Amino acid sequence: MTSLTIYKRELGSYFSQPTAYAIIVIFLALSMGLTFSFGNFMRVGDASLEWTFFFWHPWIYMLLAPAVGMKLWADEHRTGTIELLGTFPLSTWSAIIGKYFAAATVWLVALLFTFPIVLTVNYLGNPDNGAIFAGYLGSFLVCCTFLAITMLVSACTRDQVVCLIVSVAICVTMVLCGYDDFTRELGKAASPAVVEAVTSLGVWEHFRSLNRGLFRLQDAVWFGSFIVVCLLGTSAILSAKRS
Repeated sequence: MTSLTIYKRELGSYFSQPTAYAIIVIFLALSMGLTFSFGNFMRVGDASLEWTFFFWHPWIYMLLAPAVGMKLWADEHRTGTIELLGTFPLSTWSAIIGKYFAAATVWLVALLFTFPIVLTVNYLGNPDNGAIFAGYLGSFLVCCTFLAITMLVSACTRDQVVCLIVSVAICVTMVLCGYDDFTRELGKAASPAVVEAVTSLGVWEHFRSLNRGLFRLQDAVWFGSFIVVCLLGTSAILSAKRS
């Protein structure tokens, strides 16, 4: 059994149940609703979609990404199928990669369904589509980071509700840590060194640079490192439980 087999099985399980469809519909409703309401898309004329569209994505992901990932391992623990997987000629990493990419694919599909907003800005103006693509890349990387966190938490518990609550708490913290209003208030009570350390844990600095069309190596390293560390942690926990 390979990662591809696990990937197909997991992806099929998402789309054979209402889970994936519900997440996609809710994401589209929230992202488009916020873009045209609080984002004031038609009035602002934000051709790059930086503030009217992409700005809302981390706030949406911090709640919805754990909803997709909470069953990744918690469900296997609850049903006992994790012991069954241990009897297959399957490495822990094959299962991790297959499950992780299946969850990421659900979100990739959700993002692809937002293409009408790109058609709209191209119809109304002459946007920098390279910057828009970078915004989509940054958005997807933020989502993948939150999925990796949820997978790590899911490996620790068999209760999906506990996984959801803990994962949402961590993701919310990462969104707030780099948010300007939060760090400004924190700066009134803490030293600049503490504020800088807290900000470094947030997603905003790295997300915003991509959102502006800047492809910086440090951003790729930050997202990649965070995801890999979470997956390594997942592997260590699962290996300990299987031994």
